Amino acid sequence: MKLDFDLFVIGAGSGGIATARRAAEYGAKVGIVEFDRLGGTCVNRGCVPKKLMLYASQFPDLFEDAQAYGWSPVQSSLDWEKMITAVNNEVNRLNGIYQKMLDNSKVEVLQGYGKFVDAHTILIGDASGGLRQRQVTADKVLIAVGGHPVIPKILGIEHAITSDDIFHLKEQPQRMVIFGGGYIGVEFASILNGMGTEVTLVLRGDKILRGFDEDLRTEVQQGMVNHGIRILNNIQLIAIDKTADGVKVILGRDDQSEETIVTDAVSLAAVGRKPNTKNLGLENTKVKLRDGAVVVDKYSRTTEENIYAVGDCTNKINLTPVAINEGRAFADTVFGGKSRTMSYENVPSAVFSTPEAATVGLTEAEAREKYGDAVKIYRSRFRPMYYTLPGKDEKTMMKLVVHEKTDKVLGAHMVGNHAAEIIQGVAIAVKMGATKANFDATVGIHPTSAEEFVTMR
Repeated sequence: MKLDFDLFVIGAGSGGIATARRAAEYGAKVGIVEFDRLGGTCVNRGCVPKKLMLYASQFPDLFEDAQAYGWSPVQSSLDWEKMITAVNNEVNRLNGIYQKMLDNSKVEVLQGYGKFVDAHTILIGDASGGLRQRQVTADKVLIAVGGHPVIPKILGIEHAITSDDIFHLKEQPQRMVIFGGGYIGVEFASILNGMGTEVTLVLRGDKILRGFDEDLRTEVQQGMVNHGIRILNNIQLIAIDKTADGVKVILGRDDQSEETIVTDAVSLAAVGRKPNTKNLGLENTKVKLRDGAVVVDKYSRTTEENIYAVGDCTNKINLTPVAINEGRAFADTVFGGKSRTMSYENVPSAVFSTPEAATVGLTEAEAREKYGDAVKIYRSRFRPMYYTLPGKDEKTMMKLVVHEKTDKVLGAHMVGNHAAEIIQGVAIAVKMGATKANFDATVGIHPTSAEEFVTMR
């Protein structure tokens, strides 16, 4: 039987689109289905609009710092509606670019929800599975459906918003409670605080950014507090209630006491995300799930021989560049005759908070668990030159985790201005297996913060 496609992709996020285009380059006939806008979470509700909002939030500090360098005071205020409109216009522009790229690659784009009838057959329908249904067949199928914010079961949850909603608020919230200390909550807390919103960040644990290096967590949290964000730890969100004065948030402490905060909006995105694997018809295939995530091997193949999966729906490392690399590795292997796999070792990442943080490789705790006492730490904390004239007590922290016996740099961590840009370069060295001696032999660029990575003793 002749099949409609060589490859059919369910989900047109960054990973799905990258895979579709790469497979098409090898001559495969490719189709892709998406019920929402092209680009997935990153382009529409994540890294792109969030980074643009981050830029917007940084201007007040720049206006203030400029006075120390001889500039006259700036009187300025944020036009929230103008900013949000500009951000969403850029998202719309990127949607159009993705459409053109897929058209140029001769990838057929279908609008709707994809659901497995069997391992080679996908039913395309609307949200209800009703009208305008179309059935397609494919030799290979890729699941790239991403994830969604977790909505906890809390009394009054209907009065809360998630990170998806922030990009469409008509007015700037003057007071906001953000529940959860993951990178999403930390980033939005920093962004809104920079724009003048009174922010309270509520943590279930004792510190933000669980899973990151301990020194990095401490430095970012203290920096956020220094910038005026109220952080409450070891708290449980008990209930949310809509009142005439705003949204009332009732918090419970470990000692059984309670605190009530009245706010304009509550973001609950930071309590986690889950793979979008419901209603895919996976029960009609041999695909297996683990805690809602698609189980795959090193080639991104599922437990059904012709079905593959990449990106957040596999819940490995939920980063856009990882999904893209996984998808391209799959296309290269299956359609390009170039067998390769995605390496999950030394993947750099960043938290676009204020202060900014970035990391690559092992944390100190991970290194000590693996190598014991054969780990040496190099750490530096200083005030960057930029802040000397403004007289601000802003600190940058840099840290190298080194294996003493081999001198190999196992991890690099930074908190401070331009951390992501700096760690991106350091990540190349760490990925290549550079030693501390290699770092020491590299001449620093003076005066920069980045030179500290090659001068630490």
